[in-house]
Amino acid sequence: LQLVESGGALVQPGGTLRLSCAASGFTLHYYAVGWFRQVPGKEREGVACISTSGATIDYADSVNGRFTVSRDDAIETVYLQMNSLKPEDTATYYCATSLWGCPVEPSSDFDWGRGTQVTVSS
Repeated sequence: LQLVESGGALVQPGGTLRLSCAASGFTLHYYAVGWFRQVPGKEREGVACISTSGATIDYADSVNGRFTVSRDDAIETVYLQMNSLKPEDTATYYCATSLWGCPVEPSSDFDWGRGTQVTVSS
């Protein structure tokens, strides 16, 4: 059972990126999915969450209005569209799942994937 994040890149301030979170070995559409990010030396923070039906979508204040989370259950993938990127968005981005809806609260022993690096810099 694995989640694979992709789509990170180096982008200039004001730019856009779309991250993907794909499931391997399980059926993602049964789960709520949360996006998280982490900067070295800091705690991982929740960025966005989408419920199984997409009826519940939550964003951190820091990204609200700039990021959009969506899901395509036909291909077992959740996306994070990131617009108007700022240098403070620089981080490694991860996704995680929950059977209990949003917010996604991974346990301390949750097996985080490799993440995908987003760097916003001119």
